[in-house]
Amino acid sequence: MSRARAKAAYMISAVAEQYQIHPQTLRLYEREGLLKPSRSEGNTRLYTDDDLERLEVILKLTRELGVNLAGVEIILNMREKMAAMQRQIEEFIATLNQELAARATAAQDQPEPRNTLIPVADLSLAPRAAAGARRSAPKRG
Repeated sequence: MSRARAKAAYMISAVAEQYQIHPQTLRLYEREGLLKPSRSEGNTRLYTDDDLERLEVILKLTRELGVNLAGVEIILNMREKMAAMQRQIEEFIATLNQELAARATAAQDQPEPRNTLIPVADLSLAPRAAAGARRSAPKRG
């Protein structure tokens, strides 16, 4: 992989200093499964920009909102599930739009349908008229 295409990666000491946390806290987050930094050939933890974004969420939840690590794990898992569902919805909408566009195109290519319906007289008035005629007929003696 070329250097231009490689993602930036930060060592644990740089991340700890940047976010003003102890490296042991980062190791704890990794043990708890909250962060999953990659490793160098020398087994050094390397944090990507995606890892740092996730760390920022963790720190916001713990520092500003007082969420414990078990709660952080639940919230992060729910965020991932919601993101996956959002992607599925977007894919479904895109497929639906493609299908609608294909049907609209197909409908334009079809010849104009001929009116094959045969008009039927409104027969519902005939029985009422006959019944009315019976009621108004003079009585025979």
